[in-house]
Amino acid sequence: MHITIDSDIPYIRGVLEQYASIEYIRGSEIDADKIRTSDALIIRTRTRCNEKLLKGSNVKVIATATIGTDHIDMEYCHRSGIKVYNAAGCNARGVLQWVSAALRHIVGNDKREPSDYRLGVVGVGNVGSLVAQYARHWGFDVMECDPPRQAREGGNFQSLEQLVKECNILTFHTPLDESTHHLLSKSLITQLRPDATIINASRGAVVDNTAVANSSHRYYFDVWENEPNIEPIVLSNSSLATPHVAGYSMQGKANATAMVITAICNHFDLPLKGWYPSNVKRTTPQLISWSEMCNTIDQYYPISEESKLLKLNPELFETLRNKYVYRQEYF
Repeated sequence: MHITIDSDIPYIRGVLEQYASIEYIRGSEIDADKIRTSDALIIRTRTRCNEKLLKGSNVKVIATATIGTDHIDMEYCHRSGIKVYNAAGCNARGVLQWVSAALRHIVGNDKREPSDYRLGVVGVGNVGSLVAQYARHWGFDVMECDPPRQAREGGNFQSLEQLVKECNILTFHTPLDESTHHLLSKSLITQLRPDATIINASRGAVVDNTAVANSSHRYYFDVWENEPNIEPIVLSNSSLATPHVAGYSMQGKANATAMVITAICNHFDLPLKGWYPSNVKRTTPQLISWSEMCNTIDQYYPISEESKLLKLNPELFETLRNKYVYRQEYF
């Protein structure tokens, strides 16, 4: 059995070698010729898995160490009998930490308290539900928007239009597909409250980047349209900017790698189910207070320093991302 693995996936080297022939390749350099004899791919978002890549190959399974699958042509894989596994929820607490740092920056700059804000969470899945839980604990007035969940479950979800009218912070945590492309559109941006701030740590194209950049609203982005080639005005007008690393915690990366290893082992019946990197300590979830978070977050995540580095060196987007020193989750 032959497995091709993105060489930038952490903690994975040496794990599967005793069961398969392993080839490590940079994600952006994986092409049709290199995977023709591969039975499985373990990838990240930088590998576009579509007919051009996969046709004529031996690939039977793709495991992506990411939450999203928008880099994978799911319809083609289904037609071709290729199984796809993702790492849903792997980095939820890492993203929570990033959003927490952004909220602290917003509230601190305004010299206000969480209770002064109505926070709209758009997409209430693994990440959004954590953000909503902690934000309520910290005193924010929280509204939630999740049409798929509302259709399945009912419940107290509001429309995006309601959140746009009523919230002075909007944070996006949706996957990217046809229904969520430019979910926050140019039209909706014109309807935002004058004091509204936008946070996006989902996928860049969920928000119309150019329309936001040309508005008067503050925005805090970790993800961008056309990354790594961010439109200069979008980067320069952002309040804080990071290079798609919101989920880059040590535990989030360990979780993702463990999940793709488990998927491969389940698929091929290999005896490594339940594997987890021995050098990573699992997170102990805890609800900490707003004051404790504000007093400690910079020790674990100096988001302002990261933002300065990217704004000064936009051409280093991929380097900053690929060489990132993973953060430690602490709540």
